[in-house]
Amino acid sequence: MARHILVIDQGTTSTRSIVFDGDCRPVASAQQEFPQLYPRPGWVEHDPEAIWASALATARDALRAAGLQPGDLAGLGIANQRETVVVWDRRTGKAVHNAIVWQDRRTSAACERLEQAGHGDRVAERTGLRIDPYFSATKIRWLLDHVPGAHDAASAGHLAFGTIDSFLLWRLTGGAVHATDATNASRTLLFDIHKGAWDDDMLALFGVPRSMLPVVRDSAGEFGVTEAEHLGGAVAVRGIAGDQQAALIGQACFRPGMVKSTYGTGCFALLNTGTTAVTSRHQVVTTIAYQLNGVRSYALEGSIFVAGAAVQWLRDGLGLIASAAETGELAAAADPAQAVYMVPAFVGLGAPHWDSEARALLSGMTRGTTRKEIARAVLESVAYQTRDLLSAMRADFADGVGQAGAAETVIRVDGGMTASDWTMQFLADMLAAPVDRPACLETTAVGAGYLAGLAAGLYPDPETFAAGWSAERRFQPAMPEAQRDQKYRGWQDALARALLRP
Repeated sequence: MARHILVIDQGTTSTRSIVFDGDCRPVASAQQEFPQLYPRPGWVEHDPEAIWASALATARDALRAAGLQPGDLAGLGIANQRETVVVWDRRTGKAVHNAIVWQDRRTSAACERLEQAGHGDRVAERTGLRIDPYFSATKIRWLLDHVPGAHDAASAGHLAFGTIDSFLLWRLTGGAVHATDATNASRTLLFDIHKGAWDDDMLALFGVPRSMLPVVRDSAGEFGVTEAEHLGGAVAVRGIAGDQQAALIGQACFRPGMVKSTYGTGCFALLNTGTTAVTSRHQVVTTIAYQLNGVRSYALEGSIFVAGAAVQWLRDGLGLIASAAETGELAAAADPAQAVYMVPAFVGLGAPHWDSEARALLSGMTRGTTRKEIARAVLESVAYQTRDLLSAMRADFADGVGQAGAAETVIRVDGGMTASDWTMQFLADMLAAPVDRPACLETTAVGAGYLAGLAAGLYPDPETFAAGWSAERRFQPAMPEAQRDQKYRGWQDALARALLRP
């Protein structure tokens, strides 16, 4: 009997494939980075062919490392960077342009015009989102307007749009399936999260032909079968979720009020609100957490555009470190008397500020400032931004759920930055709350794997799955309240400076 699950976890800077056993434990993996393309300031692109090649190569390598054949797999799951847009020609399967990445800000002016025209409230009511370049719709429109022949080809029904999951599914199935799941659809600005359907008014507003859109399905279910040539045999694709929702599932945050925060290229905090779609009054967004058996569960989400990417900047942009692992040691050795702050607004600021024109800022430096203090400021910025997010989300949860109870205090964390004990301790200190780091850090892949295994009948129901979750370590807050408040006031001052208009 097939007792393993293969997951393709397609991220912003790399693709990782992991094989899980019958208990949803990782047994083999492979990873491959791919190029980041920056055609102009504020523009970020990926080559779809590089993404496809990395997905195929890592999937094959992970299977080989596990010593398994396709027939040993009960299913395949996909987790993906969300909001990133690929448009391809149905006749050839080739993308008409590079993928426009979620970080890309080229449509800021278009979003501003739509907002000034008064469309913001209607968009938020239908989609749970705000009009921002982060989401997919204006990226699709940009491609139709700027790629020669794209508008006419789309009007003729020849072009397909997809987030990365859809593009990979199309390729894996040889063009037989053009589909996505509800979590990814909910990030496009085109999907009515209350009705669970593409919205004609949103399609008209953003100028996107319905013929380009994928079919929307449950997060766990039958998505088609891979062509044998890709993995050496046919494998059923049975689970798809956007990476942050997959991490929520992988962290077993199935109960309303539970919070997970992922620290990768960006930082994304999700608070489960159950079957209630809570409307935010504090500039966070409402999104679909997962859809199982036709039932949608929702979450409040706060997005920080730059977290781990700021550490990459220290390494690749400034050359201050040779590896990300150095930052914790440098931060621990920094001069505590220096109040240096970093506001990492390289591509604007996300929730709860939503200022696409804000730019990065280092403040509080003196002649005695060294790379130690700068490294500390970068790591601390992640905790400050998380505090901003959680304050907004918990207030919304209390407003929207009312007597159902307050959000839980403990947060579950995952992502590459959580390997730093220094960073996680400072996070607990700044939040004045416990921080749980899971025994398995690959929570995004675990979530996608669980969805595929659930659909295959290999893994148990969510409640039973949640009972098996365990923490590798809990970080307890230890910073005195006065010190915490003083440091946070310094952050608020630096943030105000970054938000100032020239």
